[in-house]
Amino acid sequence: MKYQSVLDEAFEAMENAYAPYSNYHVGACVLCKDGTTFKGANIENASYGAANCGERSAIFAAYSNGYRKNDIEAIAIVTDGDRIGAPCGICRQVLSELLDQDAPIILSNGKETVTKTIRELLPMQFSGEDLK
Repeated sequence: MKYQSVLDEAFEAMENAYAPYSNYHVGACVLCKDGTTFKGANIENASYGAANCGERSAIFAAYSNGYRKNDIEAIAIVTDGDRIGAPCGICRQVLSELLDQDAPIILSNGKETVTKTIRELLPMQFSGEDLK
């Protein structure tokens, strides 16, 4: 698989998840075009709104280090759930602005893997263009 290494890093990131409430662990890894990677894991909080998903943790890390959508090649998002875990609504909205529309989003639970784009996951996106 072309993106096996970024998928492996996402599973490594999942080991750092802090999920004492849901016991649902998520890991993510952003692959930049220059080969740099940024990992993220879901971090829960008793005040659920203060939690952060793995994919947002990873993409925010990339942006915090100066990378932008044109620098990002792909993102892998993995979980230990029985089904493949797709990004939640908030994450889809964030990814729609911070990823190129055609960037591969690799989703896996270790048993099966699918690749989608944000266009497929979030059709009719709300964007900065809607605020003009």
